[in-house]
Amino acid sequence: MKKVVLLLVIFSLVAIPSQAFAQKKIPILIYHSIDEFKGQGSKDLYVSPGNFEKQMAYLKDNGFTLLTFERWGEIHQVKKPIFITFDDGYKNNVNAFAIFQKLKGANFHPTATIFVISDFVGRSNRLSRSDLKKMVDSGMFSVQSHTATHPDLTKVKDIDYELKESKEKIQQMTGKPVIALAYPYGIFNEKVIAETKKYYQFGLTTIPEPYVKTGKPNENYLLPRIYVKNSTTLDEFVENLQ
Repeated sequence: MKKVVLLLVIFSLVAIPSQAFAQKKIPILIYHSIDEFKGQGSKDLYVSPGNFEKQMAYLKDNGFTLLTFERWGEIHQVKKPIFITFDDGYKNNVNAFAIFQKLKGANFHPTATIFVISDFVGRSNRLSRSDLKKMVDSGMFSVQSHTATHPDLTKVKDIDYELKESKEKIQQMTGKPVIALAYPYGIFNEKVIAETKKYYQFGLTTIPEPYVKTGKPNENYLLPRIYVKNSTTLDEFVENLQ
């Protein structure tokens, strides 16, 4: 009888999906500027090209698969999924493009998502339309929305302009669908989520933790992201991936 009970317990443990014990943690990393800090702006929003290359090389050497939101359905199909995101669309993101081209290989296909502020495209310190088109056409970058003017969406008067118009403008620039929105400053509320759902499949916050599927309502509009800062060491970077 004891053997029968033991066998039943073992069978039940095998039959229960592993997700019941430990959900897969998926890091969504957030960067801003890939450049040396030269004394202007917030230092922590700058990651040097050298450090960025070391971080991406670590992902390459340790079997990570870099995904974009168009490939969200693959998160449970690959062993080590990760999302690399850039906010604001700074001109120096071309440095990330160059590093991706350098590291690309038969077994490593780097990809990332740039969340651009549509009305800022083409400014002196921002990516131009031609930059965005070149990056998208390379297959390495997905360009998504960070709204039209980067306001606090909980206070803005014309939220339709910020969400709908930015989506349409970016799609016209790249020729690709825009399906994800990064909330400016990471600020959102129930109304913002409801409006975002009209135009986008995903909404990204700055809640500092990895994504874990829970099945909660609006889960895809509450995606967390982990900052990579100027001060982030390689050991800290690796710790954020755990």
